[in-house]
Amino acid sequence: MSMRVTFREAWSGEADCKRCTLRESALFAGLEESDFAEIHQPIDQILLQPGQTLYQSGVTGDRLFTVRSGMLKLVQYLPDGAQRIVRLVKSADVTGLEALLNQPYEHDAVAMQPTELCCLPVATVKALSKRNPELHVELLKRWHRALSEADAWLTEFSTGPARERVARLLLRLVRDNPDHECTLFGREDLGAMLGITTETASRTVAEFKRQGLLDELGGSRHRVNVAGLTALLEN
Repeated sequence: MSMRVTFREAWSGEADCKRCTLRESALFAGLEESDFAEIHQPIDQILLQPGQTLYQSGVTGDRLFTVRSGMLKLVQYLPDGAQRIVRLVKSADVTGLEALLNQPYEHDAVAMQPTELCCLPVATVKALSKRNPELHVELLKRWHRALSEADAWLTEFSTGPARERVARLLLRLVRDNPDHECTLFGREDLGAMLGITTETASRTVAEFKRQGLLDELGGSRHRVNVAGLTALLEN
């Protein structure tokens, strides 16, 4: 499903954008209405279902994307065909920044749950960046944030025993949630995120549930025992 709105409609909230991160996110928060006076390219708003691909590695695109709701996984494929999930993209995150440099996308971006996005034309973002230094600085911050997140995934989720990797991932998933709740992924995705087998991922999750470190709330929702997992890592 897709629809189109103008930047002015999105900025003003006229186009059912009350929940949209375009105006509220730090990326565009510093823009003024006058910044949109000469911008005429529309924004494509799309909804992806789980398993649908937003963009593919190696393709040079002319869009970058801000996530309104939902979650994407960024996937790279190993020479043997196995997949490795290198990062998650969540609500208010921006992805596809490579397009700003006319570079091919570095990953496959695949929806993990129903995901709403705004597709922002690169030419428009560049024009706004030239008009508004605050946006240029914020784009640099987004690059830095993406690099920091990639470093964290490499160091936290690719080293150590499987139990520690799963514990670190669970703690990261609930880091910004005061209720310590998260949606737990399937064992294939867990294995691809952590560089472990699907069997090991499934066995570790089951062990955490038996030990009271992870409580099933129904469906894929779980509550994480933050204190317990933190103690596990410290010991």
